[in-house]
Amino acid sequence: MLSFAVFDSEGPLREWPSRLAYTSIAGELPLQSPVRLDQGRLVCEKAATDAAALTVQYPVDSPMLRRAPADQAIPKGGDGAQGLLTLRTTLLPERDTPYLLSLELARHRIMEFLNRLEEWGMFDLPADDEVLQEFELARQTFTQAIVAQRSSKDGAAIDADRLARAALAQAVDAGDKLAMRHADRALESRLSGKAFAKASQQYTSIVGEAPTPGHAVVVPGTDYAVLPGAPMVGCAVSPDQFSESLQKVAAGACDFVRCPMRWIDLEPGEGKYDFAPTDRWIEWAVRHAKVPVFGGPLIDLRASCVPEWLYIWENDYETLRELVYDHVQQIVTRYRRTVSRWSVCSGLHVNTNFKLSFEQIMDLTRLCVLVVKKLHPAAKIEVDIAQPWGEYHAEQKRSLPPHMYAEAIVQAGLAVDAIGLRLQMGHAAQGRTTRDLMAISSLLDRYASLQKPLVVTAGVPSAPTTSSGDPARDGGFWRTPWNETTQADWLGKLLAICVSKPYVQSVCWQDLGDGSPRAEMPGGGIASQAGAPKPAALRMAQIRQALRAGKSFAGLAGV
Repeated sequence: MLSFAVFDSEGPLREWPSRLAYTSIAGELPLQSPVRLDQGRLVCEKAATDAAALTVQYPVDSPMLRRAPADQAIPKGGDGAQGLLTLRTTLLPERDTPYLLSLELARHRIMEFLNRLEEWGMFDLPADDEVLQEFELARQTFTQAIVAQRSSKDGAAIDADRLARAALAQAVDAGDKLAMRHADRALESRLSGKAFAKASQQYTSIVGEAPTPGHAVVVPGTDYAVLPGAPMVGCAVSPDQFSESLQKVAAGACDFVRCPMRWIDLEPGEGKYDFAPTDRWIEWAVRHAKVPVFGGPLIDLRASCVPEWLYIWENDYETLRELVYDHVQQIVTRYRRTVSRWSVCSGLHVNTNFKLSFEQIMDLTRLCVLVVKKLHPAAKIEVDIAQPWGEYHAEQKRSLPPHMYAEAIVQAGLAVDAIGLRLQMGHAAQGRTTRDLMAISSLLDRYASLQKPLVVTAGVPSAPTTSSGDPARDGGFWRTPWNETTQADWLGKLLAICVSKPYVQSVCWQDLGDGSPRAEMPGGGIASQAGAPKPAALRMAQIRQALRAGKSFAGLAGV
């Protein structure tokens, strides 16, 4: 049994909101084990006795930037002023005595900070640097929390919890600043071409021949690909929204547009295709905006993406496979002259709507890749990884963990040019809880170890969201409850992190405008339903302009 004591400002927690909580083992593999509140303790009912970590949504307070005097009351915790974030503990062995949740969350965050300092080569930061000063304060506060926990005085547990919350807030804030400092350092190297030139030189000296011009370079002995030039910035456009104002926003903010090509939009009735809404966006992009068009995902089996008639065949895999083949063939044949990059499938590993076996998931993935490659050999191909942290695997027994699925694609030798990651947060839906900036940067590094370029689809809302399908879910928030300013700030920082990574090929915002019935999330566009640009659109346009000029945009991203 693994249990955690949870407190509020008055004592042991009496009621736990219905938030995300699951356990995981080594490799961050989620376990299908229930987590419940029992008399102020979160109890994790694990089948195995191996050490496990708890991942949970937790309110992170505003960090104390200076140590409070010894006679000053410890601040109350739990106001969530820095965000409602998804965090995890270290791997912990089972024991009879419950762990203190806030203390274990702080312990893991401090450990992760030290790991990132080493992996990012940032131990050369001066001792008086703001990032290290705040981290050192977090360590000192964490030590105080441990001492308070071991004290036998009445109320020591509550005091330890408050101190641990303060240490957690300080460590999360220091981690965000470290991620942005790392991005700032790497940004200049990538935009100037120094990173690619260095990788090319190393490759040539080891292999004995120059790398293929214009292609990613994987230096033997390294873990990731290095791409030439700066990544492209774009946005997904919904076929049911097409107006002059939206076109203007797209023209100012996007190097490319992505047409989602959902099955439900293109073939609402079996054998009855409707291409007109998608055609007009492609015509605009090619003839007027003169920007590349990316297509897909061609196959996305989420309930919001498939037509009703397809469910007739949900238990007949052979027929479903034939329908997928015909559909992909139809779409690629029509648009292969105008689309330069295809996302062939997305989220098959989540396996929540159509129930597929592992073999069927991999077979459909392989089928989509082979059909597109056969019909459009010159196109670039990517496979999207939805919910890349893998929360869904704690609920869906027949799903595949996301990193395992990505590894299987690479090991199978499929002709995939890039791996897509969908970093969508703040939405009250499965797999879209909010993470901090250091966690995002670390996740990108983890998937980069597959030695494939990464293409990122990102999005957060501009207002708090709720889920009509599951009101118990909470998407959380970053710094402040979601609003248009916070959305723009998050977009700027995400772009800074992604652009600084030498293996990120493109970043695509999830939706151009609000209000579409097929929108990824309410308020998740960079323009209003009427087509008025939000602050996020303006920020994106400024960053795009800086990228095109080969200039750093650290100031725009708040680095």
